[in-house]
Amino acid sequence: MEQHIFGVTEVNQLVKLLLDGEPMLQDVYVRGELSNYKMYPSGHHYFTMKDPEGALRCVMFRGQASRLRFRPENGMKVIAQGRITVFPRDGAYQLYCNSLTPEGAGDLAVAFEQLKSKLYAEGLFDPAHKKPLPPYPESIAVVTSSAGAAIHDMIRILKRRYPLAKVILLPVRVQGTEAPLEIAGAIRYANKWRVGDVIITGRGGGSMEDLWAFNDERVARAIYDSELPVISAVGHEPDVTISDFVADARASTPSNAAEIAVPDGMALRHWLAGAASGLVKSERARFEALRQRLRALEEKRVMRDRMAYVQDKRMALLHVQQRLGDISARLVSQKRQQVSVLGAALDAMSPLKVLGRGYAMAQGPSGSILRTWRDTKTGEQITVTLGEGGLVCTVDRPYEKEQRACRQKK
Repeated sequence: MEQHIFGVTEVNQLVKLLLDGEPMLQDVYVRGELSNYKMYPSGHHYFTMKDPEGALRCVMFRGQASRLRFRPENGMKVIAQGRITVFPRDGAYQLYCNSLTPEGAGDLAVAFEQLKSKLYAEGLFDPAHKKPLPPYPESIAVVTSSAGAAIHDMIRILKRRYPLAKVILLPVRVQGTEAPLEIAGAIRYANKWRVGDVIITGRGGGSMEDLWAFNDERVARAIYDSELPVISAVGHEPDVTISDFVADARASTPSNAAEIAVPDGMALRHWLAGAASGLVKSERARFEALRQRLRALEEKRVMRDRMAYVQDKRMALLHVQQRLGDISARLVSQKRQQVSVLGAALDAMSPLKVLGRGYAMAQGPSGSILRTWRDTKTGEQITVTLGEGGLVCTVDRPYEKEQRACRQKK
């Protein structure tokens, strides 16, 4: 049996096929130290992860690298998530990195990335699902701890910026094992009873463990299912939680949440004052235009002489009457000419005119016109009408034209 000889490319493709077919290598988490970290102008990041006994080449493309929340540095211990495969051209396998988390976060960071990837794949972060915030909310539901400084800061800012809004506190625990269930329940309660026009949920700053309630899947799904718009306000600006990705709006701090939840009352008053001023100017301009129009009407002749309008219409009526009279006279004259022409033509065609030229008209006993010799018979009395008067004759003998001509020749 002949031994098959592989080409280099065939071997690389075979190894790639084997690695791509291994599920464990398609979503793998690797812990190690960054080494030889380089960021290229293209936006791609290339680096090596190593531990005391080995090294692994890694690449993070521009799309994934743009989502990094920290600046990676050589020597930093991190946890990388991605897939391992072979780049056929070089024949070397490497980790295609989707996310990078500092090692200090430990298992929480891994759990965070796992839940984040899961919810992202399900579409919970889709911008199309996010609802707009009401521009002028009448009431605001705040889901947070009643004992924390965050609620006092939010109430103070809300009252200062927009005192018309009613603030309703739904007190919950924001830390500990029971916190996620209470937060999710409060959000659902606010939706069921329409407690507010918008919901703010969050807490003040703390460690990742302190903020973990807002990385819970139950809280994330409660925010996603909320019919009321939700503002996530967790920790300080660098802190990022799952709630921030799911919520309709993210605030960097609880105080910032209060600022974006309501309009600035002072700015609104200035705008209303400007609108009122503009309305007054508009009405004044309208009144002035009406005043000028009234003055123009007062100067019209009809306003100075009440009969002027009637006189003008009377003159117009006389003009119309004169035009109608002229048109009628012209039509009568035309018709008279037409009657004269028709009368002359009729007179020219009158039988009396023909009789006057020496012709005669013969009528039988019944008064019918005799057109041929066959219309009468011998001994019948006929009437002959001449140009002047007429004759009553008795038919001696009818004859045809040809017979008469023959007799004349004889």
